[in-house]
Amino acid sequence: MRAEVTVKENYEFRRIYRKGRSAVFPCMVVYCQRNRAGRSRLGITVSTKLGKAVVRNKVRRRLREIYRLNKDRMIPGYDVIIVARVRAAHTTYQKLEASFVRALDQLELLQEAER
Repeated sequence: MRAEVTVKENYEFRRIYRKGRSAVFPCMVVYCQRNRAGRSRLGITVSTKLGKAVVRNKVRRRLREIYRLNKDRMIPGYDVIIVARVRAAHTTYQKLEASFVRALDQLELLQEAER
């Protein structure tokens, strides 16, 4: 994923946490907020509570891939932050993807044809 399509700065994360909308699931929390860039950006937060670096990176790679595969179904122009919870380390890829798609639907980020 290119650097210009990711949320990197701490102040951006804090702004989205404070002003954005959220959807909560057992394995993740998804925050979103409209941006002015016209294209969506992704930020991922994975705590050390999930496990050692290997486990955290595995969860991070899975979430990035889930976002990449579902990006075309989303309405463009939103900053999306995914916060992995402890259960994400032991959840299957299919359940993670189902939770993410349900979160997008709950946040009304899916395009009308996808609903």
